[in-house]
Amino acid sequence: MNQPSENAVALWTGGKDSCLALYEAECLGYEIKSLITFIPPNPQFLAHPLQVIKFQSEALHLQHATIEITQPFNEGYKSAFRFLKERCDVSHVITGDIDEVSGHPNWVKELAASSDIEVLTPLWKRDRKEILATLIENNFKVIFSCAKEPWFSEDWLGTEFDTNTIERLYKISEETGLDLCGENGEYHSLVLDCPLFKQRIHIDDFSKEAKDVILYINIRKLSLINKASPQQAAGY
Repeated sequence: MNQPSENAVALWTGGKDSCLALYEAECLGYEIKSLITFIPPNPQFLAHPLQVIKFQSEALHLQHATIEITQPFNEGYKSAFRFLKERCDVSHVITGDIDEVSGHPNWVKELAASSDIEVLTPLWKRDRKEILATLIENNFKVIFSCAKEPWFSEDWLGTEFDTNTIERLYKISEETGLDLCGENGEYHSLVLDCPLFKQRIHIDDFSKEAKDVILYINIRKLSLINKASPQQAAGY
């Protein structure tokens, strides 16, 4: 692995994998300058709303930028990486990719290579149970923001990842072949707090919605809440 770079950005969805990859990259000594989200024209994200990502960037004290990707998509992504390299002097991107999807190799590495950008994938090929355990061990607050039938029902929406829900995931995986980390799109998540957040995110108002087999939370209002200092947490 190359030495940490001061010209690194994180590819950001707002979910558990991109956030854990950011956390592990910083633990390795990478100084992340900003969060980057690739978006289609007129984005309408059900699982990872841009309004939530805005709050996450504020909680992380990191700038966030979107880059629009147009068709043909391969060239669109290559153009985005060229922009990051030539206009922003980015040398490394951090991504939360875990594994091939439908047998395809890591597309980020393939498309970034043409711009001589190095891709760091801290979660690549790691055991799914280990990834989920790492979230719990490091006090990540993660909720299910989107889930698909028939694996999940509406009651999963807004549920926090903890030892009980992960045990439920194990059971569903054993019965159906569900990918424990949702790598095949079975579910998506949102991070509301983690060790890197300077403030935690609170969802003040939301509803549960359905679109065909897709179940998702429609977030109407958010707020940032200051974390208690160690002295306050101890009751001083």
